[in-house]
Amino acid sequence: MAANKVTLNRSFPYIIGIAALIGLVASLILSYDTLSIARNPSYIPSCNLNPVISCGSVINATGDTIFGIPYPYYGIGAFAAMLSVAVMMFAGAKPNKYFWRAFMVIISAGLIGAYVLLGKSVFSIHALCPFCLSVDLVTTVSFWYGWLYVIDNKIISFKRAKLQRIYGWIRKHHVDLIVLWILLVVGFLLNHFWYYYGKHL
Repeated sequence: MAANKVTLNRSFPYIIGIAALIGLVASLILSYDTLSIARNPSYIPSCNLNPVISCGSVINATGDTIFGIPYPYYGIGAFAAMLSVAVMMFAGAKPNKYFWRAFMVIISAGLIGAYVLLGKSVFSIHALCPFCLSVDLVTTVSFWYGWLYVIDNKIISFKRAKLQRIYGWIRKHHVDLIVLWILLVVGFLLNHFWYYYGKHL
């Protein structure tokens, strides 16, 4: 477990840095498409591939704002901040435990928001946006390894021996569990939209 801890401490800035870059690019593209559709309702985003993979359907859905600001613009700010944290770590900064606790609260809120929007896309809009799915993926990975990082470094700790044993098992199988998580989501999406893809195979 000690070796895993060293590996995660060294790789964590890369994990959140790469995740932030992907999320930032996706948010910028979504912001551009959102603005383009607002200016020209007939604008067709490049990722409108079929009735299921259709960014335009997702972007045109009503209520996709907070205080009148579209979701992608919040993504730009959030992922830019995450990228700043990665750069800060590369520079050798060591934020205190309160910073990391706040960081994880924000990432956890971001994960909840991402999956709420995914649920809306699946059950209400009946379409998927590949850039939104990219945000879901990197938010999931950042959430998972963020929690492992703060627990490894005793920023959040377990006092009960049983919880420590459970975490030891999770830590040992961290890659298996995140891959399983992603495969379950992909499997669910394929099953839900099989009515379209099944007849096109």
